Amino acid sequence: MSDARRIQLQPAYVLHHRPYRDTSRILELFTRDHGRVSVFARGARGGTKAGASLLPILQPFNRLLVSWSGKGEAGQLTGAEFDGAMTPLPADRLVHGFYLNELLLKLFARHDSHPDVFALYAQTMEQLKREDAIRPLRLFEKRLLDAIGYGLALERDAHDGSELDPGATYHYRIEQGPVRVEGVDENAVVYSGAMLLSLAREELSDATVCAEARRLLRAALDRCLDGRELRTRQVMLALRKGK
Repeated sequence: MSDARRIQLQPAYVLHHRPYRDTSRILELFTRDHGRVSVFARGARGGTKAGASLLPILQPFNRLLVSWSGKGEAGQLTGAEFDGAMTPLPADRLVHGFYLNELLLKLFARHDSHPDVFALYAQTMEQLKREDAIRPLRLFEKRLLDAIGYGLALERDAHDGSELDPGATYHYRIEQGPVRVEGVDENAVVYSGAMLLSLAREELSDATVCAEARRLLRAALDRCLDGRELRTRQVMLALRKGK
């Protein structure tokens, strides 16, 4: 096997894992230099002493250094260790972490390297461990759209190029940008100029601004998802309704 097929100590996160045969797992990893990759972790469900020792390591939200080898779509895990100190994600933010993971699984093909998105994900994960989830989630969504080439135009009217008025109301045409509302349409989905400008400046400390930005960012991400549903959205909606 050539050296090119042996990857050593690659920074990575586990996005998802599922059982494989009796004692193994298939891991979906998001790596810094190789993008999404699938690897077989043999014995990782307790089949061997070495495999069992990896159980607490090979979990979502842990920053890891992972090694694997092999050809084709899926490699063979050869090693994994924590990349620095391991700080768990608080229980009330686990669903938000799984939301980020599901976005990456749905939006990125395997072996499509995005080191900028890896850095963004790592930064957001650390923020989720330290602070309320809302602002980090909105910033992640905005910056993710920028990184994949679907960034939002947020500072000028798409119709005439004028600067947005914080006191005005705008439609948002996903393919073009904001267009000032003329007249009243109670059924139209509209956004305040103040929110659009705040989102452009990434000033998201206000809960009302974050809530309005969530609607726009969701619409933009839906275009990228092309009809694919996110299960974690349904879970978060149920949690909000239960509060």
